[in-house]
Amino acid sequence: MTRPDSGSTPVERAGDLDRIGRALRAAVRDALQRHKRDGDPVAVWREGRVVWLSPDQIPAGSDESRADT
Repeated sequence: MTRPDSGSTPVERAGDLDRIGRALRAAVRDALQRHKRDGDPVAVWREGRVVWLSPDQIPAGSDESRADT
């Protein structure tokens, strides 16, 4: 984890939505890769419902963090 900018206030850091979004996407990608590696299924949201993916269905370099519409 990177350290916050020492010149930024907590309010400024909380308002950095681009940085927060990147951190959240990276965390989801890491979790999906860990599930795939460990052989664990994962639940994702698709077309308005929850769908379970088996480890072999989790895409390599997973970007399942986006919701399908």
